[in-house]
Amino acid sequence: MANEIDFEAVFRKYRSDPYDYIDVCAIHTGVVRCLTTEGAPVAGPGGEWMHVSGTGLYEITRERNSKLVSAQTNGTVASINTALDGTFVEAGERLMTIRHPLKKKEIVENILREVLFLFPAPEKAKYFFSLDVQSRIEKKGARAITVNPGDEIITMSLMKRDSPVYYDGESGVIYSIYFRPGISVAQGEPLIGVCAPEKLPLIQRVIAKVKADWDVE
Repeated sequence: MANEIDFEAVFRKYRSDPYDYIDVCAIHTGVVRCLTTEGAPVAGPGGEWMHVSGTGLYEITRERNSKLVSAQTNGTVASINTALDGTFVEAGERLMTIRHPLKKKEIVENILREVLFLFPAPEKAKYFFSLDVQSRIEKKGARAITVNPGDEIITMSLMKRDSPVYYDGESGVIYSIYFRPGISVAQGEPLIGVCAPEKLPLIQRVIAKVKADWDVE
């Protein structure tokens, strides 16, 4: 983590392009049929319990079984790989990209992901804090917990077998938690974001500036 945060560079980036670009990929092999067009608006799940499906993006058929894939966020279709429409695709093939307008909270979260040390999931698995760490978090909050290289802070549950995960990043406090206990996390996705204590005022300045100066909610 840098000693100083370049405020102007951070704000120039988000003011010039205040969007996330989310690739939509084939969920498995099959013949794909696009249901939207470039430039079209899309909406994510809605309703009180998010029970209303988002805008249909594409349909994929394998062995006569078709599955509708809907948008998971709001935005606009920035691009579509039209050459793949009506063809057989491999799992993971990029079909289109959604341009999602960032809200203030999302801008803050994106900045945090840039400046914190992100400790990634070593495998696709379910994760839990160790009992000692979970107890301390419940009593004092995550940001009161300091972690150091070699600390056993998380338990990985994979194939009905629990294994300790040892922290190997920089020393600091647990500033952000990116996983929910018992919910599967993809390999490489962050589990926690760690901040050295002396860097906390810098991060707080960035967050305060976003909240004060940014127009979107």
